[in-house]
Amino acid sequence: MDTTRNTVLEAWMTEHGYSSNSLAEAVNRAIERLTGRPGGLDGSSVRAWKAGRVTWPKSAARKALEDVTGLPAVALGFVPRGRPSSIPAPPQQEDPDMKRRTLVGSIAAAAAAAAAPGTASPRRIGMSDVNRLNKRFAEIIASDHRHGGQLGIEQRAAALADEALNLQNSGSATQRVRSNLYASAAAFRSSAMWAAIDGRRYDVAKAHMREAQALAEMSGDQTIKFRIWSHAGAMYRHMGRPADAFAANDVARNLHLTRRDPLFASLGMARQGAIHGAAQDRTGTRRAFEQAQDAMLRANAADYRPVWMLAFYDQAELDSLALSAHLALGDYSTAEYHAHRCLSALRPHMIRSRAITTTRLAHAQLAQGAPEAATATAMKVPAEAATQHARVTRMLQEFGAALRATAPGSPTVQTWTEHTTTWRIAA
Repeated sequence: MDTTRNTVLEAWMTEHGYSSNSLAEAVNRAIERLTGRPGGLDGSSVRAWKAGRVTWPKSAARKALEDVTGLPAVALGFVPRGRPSSIPAPPQQEDPDMKRRTLVGSIAAAAAAAAAPGTASPRRIGMSDVNRLNKRFAEIIASDHRHGGQLGIEQRAAALADEALNLQNSGSATQRVRSNLYASAAAFRSSAMWAAIDGRRYDVAKAHMREAQALAEMSGDQTIKFRIWSHAGAMYRHMGRPADAFAANDVARNLHLTRRDPLFASLGMARQGAIHGAAQDRTGTRRAFEQAQDAMLRANAADYRPVWMLAFYDQAELDSLALSAHLALGDYSTAEYHAHRCLSALRPHMIRSRAITTTRLAHAQLAQGAPEAATATAMKVPAEAATQHARVTRMLQEFGAALRATAPGSPTVQTWTEHTTTWRIAA
């Protein structure tokens, strides 16, 4: 069968930086927003559009493509069934580069003619704006891993969420760009939420959570939905509300993203294991961490994942969550085992995580009747973390109280008292 290439679609894809695979992924996400089920297109589907083998896509794919591009299907070179093609076959001698430039110029001219006469064209928001925001998001993530829980991090992240939303209203954009802007706003708001959780400001964290959830729904981005609901599960666990923690974490674990990517499934199960520990469920804890470890081993390190996931979830974080669970269960020898594994694998930028893990290790050692070793471990926590990170400060205060109860009047207690005095002076 003789077919005519859809050079209009090809020109639009070239102009907006889409490959066949990336356009298929964008359309699949749009189909999911429309129907509630993920689309089934791949690069070969888009290549069939470009080659002219498919001149009028199915209704769901067509509507999704229109949402992504901001253009009706006929303006993208598609021809409704039963109507003769309006795209003539190019003569063999025609320069294809000249034809592409002519088509792109025609599209630009048509867009200009559609603008209201006598008015300036609105600003065009593009992926370069999204990429600029994403660089600032990476800076927020790095700051969180260095310091964690700080009010300043929360405030900067919230301000950047507002900046992303203000950008939405500053000009015109394709559906792809708008979805990415909502995802950026949701990501920043979820970082503000996590900073508030880490600083034990739970009422503020819940307000950030509600805003982040609404933005994530508008973005249609499964990865940011997972992050927000997974954070919510951790928040309720820290608040001592395991039933709510399970419910929130289940929302994250039931996203189809976890069936597609074993690393997300692993994180969901590891956090589930930590909740089982807080709920005093030994069997559930063991089973959850076995499944989390198995899923991590199945994950392909080469797969694309968002910066927040790459920055923190690895074997060290899995062991950190297992440490938390076994401490809560009173299984102190197993907790110590996971603490040592975590500390040996932590990456250098995980300063906040190292302070938390070191403090938990001291608790596990003290509970096993080793006050001298426990005190030596606790003294390794940097003064900045000990005095400025709310979670670490509270755990070290609890360590001091337990040490005094375990070895009252001992030289070890005196050593710890003198050490904590230097922290107060430094602060």
